Amino acid sequence: MTPLVPFAAGIAALVGAWLVLRAIGPRYRVGRLLAATPRTTVDDAIRISESGPARYVRIDGRIDAEDDFEDDAHRPLVLRRTRFQARRRGRWETVEDGREAVPFTVREGLSSIAIAAEELADGLVVIPRESVGTAGDVPDRVPGDLPRTTPVRAVIEQVSSVDHAIVLGVPVGTSTGPRMRAGLGRPLILTTLEPAEAMRVLAADSPDRPRLAAVLLAVAGILLAVAAAWWVAGFVLPPSVAAATPTPGAGGDPRSSGEGPGLVGQPLFALGAVIAIALVSAIATLVYVRTTGRRAGRQEHGHRG
Repeated sequence: MTPLVPFAAGIAALVGAWLVLRAIGPRYRVGRLLAATPRTTVDDAIRISESGPARYVRIDGRIDAEDDFEDDAHRPLVLRRTRFQARRRGRWETVEDGREAVPFTVREGLSSIAIAAEELADGLVVIPRESVGTAGDVPDRVPGDLPRTTPVRAVIEQVSSVDHAIVLGVPVGTSTGPRMRAGLGRPLILTTLEPAEAMRVLAADSPDRPRLAAVLLAVAGILLAVAAAWWVAGFVLPPSVAAATPTPGAGGDPRSSGEGPGLVGQPLFALGAVIAIALVSAIATLVYVRTTGRRAGRQEHGHRG
């Protein structure tokens, strides 16, 4: 047995965590960009749009519009996206996607930059309003071949002219002035939430996957630490010295029958115990977060009711 065993297991856990996160879909990429994109000012974004080079940046500011429109609660809106989604093969699939929008900007102080709202797709991250039913409740909004008992939900996402927003994109110059757009192979992102809350919204449809990925990363860290400690110990500790003679009583190990000194104890059992503890801890953590997540969901549902 060598340190390669826990090292290989740790690498396998890392790969598993990466695959789980990739399975979340494009919203994982949105979350990663929200966490990693450097922030700049609106003035700097305008300078980038005028003189380049093209960069993908984050700006913060207040949403502003000359002509907004009202929702049912008389809130001034600049963007409303309404999607009808059907639950098929264990996931929600969009069957109708409509939007209403007016030109709007993000303002910081006296400076402002326009937002290409038509390019917002998975990059729109706000608190959604949802209504759940079946395909039979909205036959004019779903494909005709969809069974009437199929779960269907309406998801409404709104952006108000009184919101503060975080926008990620590439500032570009246009005939009407500077504008934040998708570019450099990355989407246009707009959220009216703080990054931590935005991450929770992004993971709302698959809350167990980020938790499972976190557990796998923790297991990988433990296994790689075990491998590193084992490898270092092999250099620091002196190697075992073979006996001069296999004859009993001539310098052999008194705990063995004429054999030289070897490894004391059961190293395979110790390694197995370490891995078992890591796995049990991972499983216990996953069970805990799922249990508390369900409890929090029931409490939230009760508050809404």
